[in-house]
Amino acid sequence: MTGEEQQSKALGELRRGNIPDFLRKLKPVHFNYRKPRGEMITAIIWATPDYVAIGSDEDFLRIPLTYPSAVAVAEAFECVLPTPKMVDAIYEQSTCHLEPDPLPPGPMMRSSEYFLKHREMIRNQRQQAGCALGELVSGHKKDVVITNRLNRKPGRIAIYGWHTKNGEPIQPLSIFHGKNYADYSHGLRLIYKTVWINGKPRSLLEVLQDPRVAPVLTDEGFINKLLKMLHLR
Repeated sequence: MTGEEQQSKALGELRRGNIPDFLRKLKPVHFNYRKPRGEMITAIIWATPDYVAIGSDEDFLRIPLTYPSAVAVAEAFECVLPTPKMVDAIYEQSTCHLEPDPLPPGPMMRSSEYFLKHREMIRNQRQQAGCALGELVSGHKKDVVITNRLNRKPGRIAIYGWHTKNGEPIQPLSIFHGKNYADYSHGLRLIYKTVWINGKPRSLLEVLQDPRVAPVLTDEGFINKLLKMLHLR
């Protein structure tokens, strides 16, 4: 099966709702940001407890997705991709921290064999740590993220994360790979499209584009041309 066929089949399964039940129960992640003049902004986003997977609670596979597939899945579930700042906060607030466990680099990184092998490595580590399915868990994958760098170099995928126990990411923000690249280390965490700002619900898409409030959720000031970036326009 080619990579394109694999992505097509994965996208079809996800769109018809073939995901583990534990992924459907989103977890709150909290933010505080003080503006230069002293005004405090609070935010709550709702994130999937783990990375997008196909299957059931008993038998599932976290599936690496290309950038076009990732944004399509996010739209299908009324969600948005995270920013690096969100990824950091999710790691900090996770109740289960796993260690990055890289496999040897090479062509096999994009193979089903590596996908399955990494699944078993994560399962063993999670069980040894005593983490239950449905806990907010992180550290075991790199995140597909949104960033203004994608505006400067269209046609790429942005990757960030894979935090170690000291809270530092192995993977700095990178747009090195083309949009159709995905390997075993990549994961897609979804963020619900409604965010609570100072206790009131707002569109996450609107907030991320608003320079007055976006800094609570991104370190880039705001996300420019976000709808185009997410293939929504």
